[in-house]
Amino acid sequence: MSKQPLFHFEISERKVLLRLFDSISVIVTLGLVGIIFQFDYFQITSDYWNWSLALLLYLNLFTTVFELYDLQIASKFDLVLKNALLASSLTVLFFMLTPYFTPSLPDNRLQIIFFFFAIISPLLLWRYTYIALISSPRFYKRVLVVGDSFDINLIATSLQKSDPNYVVVGYINTDDKVKTSIKQKDLIQLNVDELEDAIEDHHISEIVVTSAYQKGLMLPLYNHLSELLKSGFPIRDYIQVYEEVTRRVPVQHVDKDFYKYFPFSRSNQNKFYVLSFRVLDILVSILGIIFGLLILPFVLIGNLAANRGELFYRQERVGKNGKIFNIYKFRTMDKNAESNGPRYAEKNDARITRFGMFLRRTRIDEIPQFYNVLKGDMSLIGPRPERPVFVKELSEKIPFYDIRHIIKPGLTGWAQVMANYGTSHTDSLEKLQYDLYYIKHRGLFLDMNVLLKTLSTIVFFRGQ
Repeated sequence: MSKQPLFHFEISERKVLLRLFDSISVIVTLGLVGIIFQFDYFQITSDYWNWSLALLLYLNLFTTVFELYDLQIASKFDLVLKNALLASSLTVLFFMLTPYFTPSLPDNRLQIIFFFFAIISPLLLWRYTYIALISSPRFYKRVLVVGDSFDINLIATSLQKSDPNYVVVGYINTDDKVKTSIKQKDLIQLNVDELEDAIEDHHISEIVVTSAYQKGLMLPLYNHLSELLKSGFPIRDYIQVYEEVTRRVPVQHVDKDFYKYFPFSRSNQNKFYVLSFRVLDILVSILGIIFGLLILPFVLIGNLAANRGELFYRQERVGKNGKIFNIYKFRTMDKNAESNGPRYAEKNDARITRFGMFLRRTRIDEIPQFYNVLKGDMSLIGPRPERPVFVKELSEKIPFYDIRHIIKPGLTGWAQVMANYGTSHTDSLEKLQYDLYYIKHRGLFLDMNVLLKTLSTIVFFRGQ
């Protein structure tokens, strides 16, 4: 091949690059400011190494909470500007409020403003450089999809929605009986004998196969792919790519041998992990209950003024291994919200009171569930528990829905922080994909990711 595929940064590489240069740009700038302007509030020396460590910890925490490592947000400067200002402001605020680990407040308060601009300026300059260079089309991963029966429009949109640098250029449909309608512009349909030329002409860097190898690929195409594979060209399975890019398990695309594709996380059976998580559940639930008692008078006043009904409500939910338990929440709906029978809460649901909407958006309505966590019915993180009537309905419509019950339901979860709010069959399927991804990959780092994203949900009032 005369032309080589263009260079591409993978998702993990871009996130590491963003985080690394966020820290480097800020520390280097502060070092230069200290040398040039004799800035004495913040010094980078061996005697004050703890100042730099504290600053980097706060910076990484708040840039994560304000979603500056979300690749969709990182590719749009207007969103970066807003979130970087918020993250930098809180970084400076917390840095000043912990004088045991950080310098005492300077006599000249203008140095604090100087300190803030020494953080936000390099951060924005680096992020603008990232958008102009690394997030530009020259670094897109250009992909060719091969399959026997698929919705090329759905594949292209779902992958690029999760990764803005992932572009499906074209496809080869190996089943002439299935006609794929093209809704997206610039998607090219190719024939088998055009494969090598297409890789050169369109700078294809990866081929994604959506067919089962034993039945979907015709022999000529199989031979072409084998030769490319032997030459070192990346050819990957669609299920693997979908899971890696979207961080969801595509259960709708796997057959009855689901467990071949679903090696459950070792953490599910790791006694040390389970015990440690249970200890964390108990400690956090005790703190949560104490916090709930502190704000209870304010919630009670708001409930009396706006909801005018019982403060708490309980409801049956399905827990681990299908066990039924009662969940507790602050009431957010009218007293007669289900006079016509059970139904999902909807976005902008008229049954939700104004005060109830505030409780939902701030997640305060979930605080009584710390009691469920303390009892052991729930955990801090896991699939959200659903009502028995809806579990029965969804289990009949969505394959493998009951698998989400092999671990405890959670106060928050991967689906809650990643999926859009909705009540349709498609929305439930999307949430199941995220839940199964968590069950498959659960561990310390994913748990921390869920907790940080939960903070983002609270900060941006995304609770429903």
